[in-house]
Amino acid sequence: MDTKELEFLISKCLSEFYERRLQKVKEVKLHAFLRRKNPYLFRAFGIQKASEIVERLLSDYISSSDETIFGNAFFEPIARIASGGKASDAEGVDFVIESARSIKAIALKSGPNIFNSSQKKRQSQEFLAIRNRLYKLHKQFDPILGHAYGRVKSKPSKDLIYRDSSGQAFWQEITGDPDFYLKLVRLMKNAPAKHRKEYMPAWDAAINRFTKDFINDFCFKDGTIDWEKLVQFVSEEKPQKTTPKTSKRLIYRKPLT
Repeated sequence: MDTKELEFLISKCLSEFYERRLQKVKEVKLHAFLRRKNPYLFRAFGIQKASEIVERLLSDYISSSDETIFGNAFFEPIARIASGGKASDAEGVDFVIESARSIKAIALKSGPNIFNSSQKKRQSQEFLAIRNRLYKLHKQFDPILGHAYGRVKSKPSKDLIYRDSSGQAFWQEITGDPDFYLKLVRLMKNAPAKHRKEYMPAWDAAINRFTKDFINDFCFKDGTIDWEKLVQFVSEEKPQKTTPKTSKRLIYRKPLT
């Protein structure tokens, strides 16, 4: 893949990443992620502003999903296309690189710190399942848990049939280019700044929307936070539905004559 082709692909994948981020921030509801947060911690921080809680909540929520979205929208398609691989329909395998003598089955993750022991075992079982499917092809089967960044490296063992490959070593193995991992960031050029400029109005609107909802549902009339109500919402055995304080407010306007 030449530089212009790669730059175009990177630009396209960045657009897809931001499009998915925009969709996420537009669709998310405050109560959907508020129930999973620790209200005692916010109280211990001494936070007094609803907007500060909301911004922390939304930032944590979006950050936790960004890694997955980025992996799916950016790393995976670039790795597959740049390597000449084919998308896999097998569970736990993103794409396959096939040559005359071997088949590389690759499960690509963003970073190296993603699996606990049970997840590693499951990944190994998923690789084993695809190996059994491809056994009749009589080609060397090379399962790889790839990491788009980092330095993790391992060999197959008696417990895990796959090997780990990360960062520069991973990208070089699938593309043949030792500088490919640097080109990924170099060829982004000014695209991130452009996308960020388009993204921030949606982010600010979400902060405003959630702040309004939070004040309606979890603040006293004087604007201070009702911590007990917030704790009840998160932890009460039989939670009550919150009702916005402004929902029954009627505004009278004199008819036009």
